Amino acid sequence: MGDVASLLGRIFNAIFLAFVVSTIVVTSPLQAAPFAAIVMDGRTGEVLYEKNADARLHPASLTKMMTLYIVFQEIEAGRLSLDTKVTVTKYAASQPPSRLGLKPGQKIAVRYLIRAAAIKSANDAAAALGDHIGGDHVTFAKRMTRTARQLGMDNTTFKNANGLTADGHLSTARDMNTLGRHLFYDFPQYYHIFSRRTADAGIATVTNTNSRFLDAYDGADGIKTGYTAPAGFNLTASAHRGNKHIIATVFGGTSSANRNAKMAELMDLGFGKAKNNVAEQPPQAAPLDDALIASVETGIDEIDAEGGAGKIVRVSGEVKTSPRPKARPAMPTVTDEVAIAMAEGIDGALAEATAEPAPEGTLEFQAEAMADPGTAVAEVEQAAPEIAVAAADVPKAASEEAVPLADAEVLVAATEPAVDPSAQGSFESQAAALATGAAPAETQVAALTPAEEGAPVAEPDPALAGMKPKARPAGMTVQLATIEPVLEPEAPAVEEVVVAEAAPEPELVVTDPGTEVAAVEPETLLADVTEVETVAAPATVAPAPVDLAAVVPATRRSAPIFDAVETTEPAVEEDEEVVVVLSTSGGRHFGVNVGEYPSRYDAEKALLKTALAESATLNDGLRKTTQSGGAWRASFMGLTEEQAELACRRLTARAVPCETVGG
Repeated sequence: MGDVASLLGRIFNAIFLAFVVSTIVVTSPLQAAPFAAIVMDGRTGEVLYEKNADARLHPASLTKMMTLYIVFQEIEAGRLSLDTKVTVTKYAASQPPSRLGLKPGQKIAVRYLIRAAAIKSANDAAAALGDHIGGDHVTFAKRMTRTARQLGMDNTTFKNANGLTADGHLSTARDMNTLGRHLFYDFPQYYHIFSRRTADAGIATVTNTNSRFLDAYDGADGIKTGYTAPAGFNLTASAHRGNKHIIATVFGGTSSANRNAKMAELMDLGFGKAKNNVAEQPPQAAPLDDALIASVETGIDEIDAEGGAGKIVRVSGEVKTSPRPKARPAMPTVTDEVAIAMAEGIDGALAEATAEPAPEGTLEFQAEAMADPGTAVAEVEQAAPEIAVAAADVPKAASEEAVPLADAEVLVAATEPAVDPSAQGSFESQAAALATGAAPAETQVAALTPAEEGAPVAEPDPALAGMKPKARPAGMTVQLATIEPVLEPEAPAVEEVVVAEAAPEPELVVTDPGTEVAAVEPETLLADVTEVETVAAPATVAPAPVDLAAVVPATRRSAPIFDAVETTEPAVEEDEEVVVVLSTSGGRHFGVNVGEYPSRYDAEKALLKTALAESATLNDGLRKTTQSGGAWRASFMGLTEEQAELACRRLTARAVPCETVGG
């Protein structure tokens, strides 16, 4: 009986021990991987808490943060756009879950791959992006490691774009926290993708793997989860409360719930320790990677790898000189003296041209009158009545055009010096006597008769009755004493001048200078003709100086006389209508799309940069931004099909995204 009781006791103890052990195993968290954590003030980068922060562990899908960082770099550099079509490689399509479901050879836009990699943590989407940028996953992984060094992630080495477990693919909690902070500050225009709960990934709608923490923790705004069996449950998270910003990273969680709970605890600790009103100190962004990089030796990017300081040959695409055209060479300036002289000359000529008419009786008025044939006769008559009396002896048959010539000849005769008395009877003495009126009518008649008495009187020639004096040549003026003597145009060889005998009865008396003098009838004048004298005109005649006092008193003037300048009212310029809307007629039904942007400002900025870079083909295009699905589409519209295709080819050659639209 005692043996049975002892046996039952041993069985009971064994069952109880098994129950206790099973309870401990079920309730105790199993550490799939070493635990590491760090809490940082996102504004300054100050570390508020850390535990095993520099232990090199498996980052899992936190790796995709670096993949997306490089994708954003390529978009910023213009070598990639959200609408760029990526051809899925066999390597990318073969990646294990989590997957978007891509097929080899499939073409899909970059924007959908970004959403799948950031929100669903799709391994095939991240691998497709890496293969498209780097050419293959090995080359892209080397670039990831180089970028990590530029960001200060000194303990990180990447072997693939999605974070699947691979030999040497390691990082630390500190490095991943640093990467999360760079994503927030370096690419704020794309950071919002990490807080979206769902998104359209082209071939499927994806759900955020971090939705539970985003919904549970107040102020959480991102950013990325990760899990593999060797890594455990990892998370890099960001949250804002008031003016405080905390970024924390957890490695080695035992479950998603355990990871989220630990992250909430670390976040609360960070908000409690962070200071208020701290000035932001954004980190320095990594420089854009050169487009062309020579291949390097295998293992060159591994930490402590032999030959790690190997030479990297880079072909830089940096612009050394400004593409803007050089400034126009400086033109020689006009000196102050020349400018003043030019201004004075212009002002003087303008004042002379627009001056009021000269008062009657002045030299200026007479000069203007003689320059105008239509008014010369009347004005000269007003100025010198005795000239008008002498002009009345000219035959009435003379044309109106000949009157100014006769007046001019009498004026010259009246102003010539006295003629030698011995030359009485000559043409000059007779003209002088008629002009001055110094001799009585009898003397004038006697001067016109033959010198010898009893000589036969010449009969009047009937042919002379129809003769008219020749009109004054155009441009002929009386040379004044103040002007240098000039040579008259060559006169005809011989001119016959008919000198009429002044009739004693009746005498002509002018009482008013403005009164017109009655012309003598031709028959009476011809009856008194006593002599015809033939005068040989010299080839050139230098006119005698003119005595201005003999005509009218005037002020001496030395400046040249200009003809009056007619001024017209300036034509009123009509405002021309400017058409600012480009017509799409005449074959301009095509356009060019240069990508989608998170804001209208970014879209307009991209349009301006593209227009400056490709002004030769897009100068005629109308820049247009449209909003669709929360994004702003940047386009050039109003182009012909040839212009759109040419612009796209040129932009594509520069690695600028381009897509023709319309047709």
